[in-house]
Amino acid sequence: MLDMRLEVLWLFPVLTMVAGLVVGFLACAAFRRAQRGGAGREAERIVGEARAEAEALRRDAELDARALQLRVREAFEAETAARRAEQVERDALLSKRESALDRRLAVLDRKETAAEARQAALDAAAAEVQQGRGELDAARAEVRDRLARVAGLTVDAARGELLAALEQELRGEAADLVRRCQDEALATAADRAREVLVTAIERFAAPQVAETAAATVRLPSDGMKGRIIGREGRNIRALEAETGCTIVIDDTPGVALVSGFDPIRREIARRALERLVADGRIHPPRIEEAVAEVRAGVEQMVREAGAEAVRTLDLEGVAPEVEAAVGQLRFRHSFGQNVLQHAIEAARLMGAMASEIGLDPALARRVGLFHDLGKAMDHESEGSHAAIGADFLRRHGESAEVVDAVAAHHREASSGSAYAALAAAADAVTAARPGARSENAALYVERLARIEAVAAACPGVRSCYAVQAGRELRVLAAPEKVDDAGLVLLAREIGRRLSEEVRFSGQIRVTVIRETRCVEYAR
Repeated sequence: MLDMRLEVLWLFPVLTMVAGLVVGFLACAAFRRAQRGGAGREAERIVGEARAEAEALRRDAELDARALQLRVREAFEAETAARRAEQVERDALLSKRESALDRRLAVLDRKETAAEARQAALDAAAAEVQQGRGELDAARAEVRDRLARVAGLTVDAARGELLAALEQELRGEAADLVRRCQDEALATAADRAREVLVTAIERFAAPQVAETAAATVRLPSDGMKGRIIGREGRNIRALEAETGCTIVIDDTPGVALVSGFDPIRREIARRALERLVADGRIHPPRIEEAVAEVRAGVEQMVREAGAEAVRTLDLEGVAPEVEAAVGQLRFRHSFGQNVLQHAIEAARLMGAMASEIGLDPALARRVGLFHDLGKAMDHESEGSHAAIGADFLRRHGESAEVVDAVAAHHREASSGSAYAALAAAADAVTAARPGARSENAALYVERLARIEAVAAACPGVRSCYAVQAGRELRVLAAPEKVDDAGLVLLAREIGRRLSEEVRFSGQIRVTVIRETRCVEYAR
C-alpha cells in the first residue's frame, strides 16, 4: 500500500510536464498561425498567457503532490503505530502463554516425580509379594509333605481322593441346580406356552382328515374292462402313454386301479378314465382328447386352489409360480393328511401364535403356508422338502426371513429366527392332533422299537418301555449305577438322544424310575 502511494506522488510532476508540453505545443501552433496571418503580437501574448498558465498549473500540481505526500505519510505513520500496538499486544499474549507453559511444565515435573516414587513403591511391594509367594509355596509343600507322611498317602493319591469327593459333592449340587432351574422355567414357560397354543387352536380348528391317496375308478360293469383295454391293448397303452400312469385291470369286480408316483398325473388319469367310462367312446383319438381336456382342467384347478389359499390367508405379493406350487399341494398327502389343508392350518396357527407373542401375523401366515412347499416338487429334485422349498422360494423373490424359516422348520438348517420355531411348533400341532394323520402298523412298531433302542443304549438303563403310542417312555434305572442325584442327568441325556436320533411329532415324555422318579421332556 505504501509503494502504491509513492508511485502516485511521482506521477504528479510527470503530469505537470506533460501539461506544459501540451500548452507549449498549442502556443507554438497559435504563434505560427498568427505569423501566417500577420498577428505576431497576438501570438506572443498567447504564448505568454500559455506560459503563465503552465507555470500556475505546475505550482498547483506541486502543491497537490505535497499535500498528497503529507496525507500518505500521516496514513503510513498511523498504520505503523497500529501495527506497533498490535505487536505489543501479541508480545504480551506470548508472554502470558509462556508463563502458563512454564507453570504446566512445573506441574508435570512434580507429577513425574510422584509417579516415579509410586513406581518405586510398587516395585518394592511386588518384590515383597513375590518373596511372600515363594515362602507360601514352600509352606504349602511342607504341609503337603507332613499330611502325606501322617496319612500314609502320596500327593497324587491324596489329590485323587480329594477330587473324587469334590466331584461327588458337585454332582449332587448340579442335579439340584438343574432341577430348580427346570422347575422355575416350567412354572413360567409351560403356562405361557399352553395359553398361546390353546388360544391359537381355539381360533382355528380344521376338520379331521378325510382324503386319501387312493386312485380307483368305479366301472359300471366288468364288460367295460375289455373296452378300456381295447383290441390288443391299444386303448390302455394309449391311456398310459398320455397320462404317464399305470392302469391296472385285475380280477377285482367293478374297479380299475390307477397307479403313479406323481399325484397330479394320477389325478389326471383318474379323471380322464372316469370321463371315458361315462362317455362310452374309448379309442386312442378320444383318449388323447379327453386327457388334454382333463389336464387343462386340473391345471386350472391347481392355479385356483393356490390363489384361493393365498386369498384365504390374506397374503400379498405372492408370485404366480409360487401360487401354482401351492395349488399342487392339493393333490399331495402325507400319512393320509392333505398337504394343502395342513399348510393352511399351520399358517393360521402360526398367525394366531405370532399375534399372541408380538410377532408379525402376516409374515407368520406366509411362512406357514410355504413351509411344506417343497413336497410339491420333492419327486423332481434331490434333497429334503424343506431345502427344496426354501430354494424355490428364494428363486422367486421371497424375503430372506421367509426362506430361512422354511429351510429350518425341521431343524435341518440352523436359524435364530422366531418364525422357524413357530413353524416347527405349528407343524407338530397340525400333524399330532387326533385324526390328522394315519400310520400303518409296520411304521408304528418300527418307531416304538427305535425309541426303546435309543433309550436302552444310555449307560445306567436297566430296561425301558414305550407306552401311550410312543408318547411316553418309562425307564427303569439300574440302582447300582445311578443314584438319586443322577436321575435328572440320565433323563436329560435320554431326552437329548431321542431329539437327535428319532423323528417324531409333538413330544415324548421320559420317566426315569429308581427309588425316586424324575420326568424329562424331549422336544
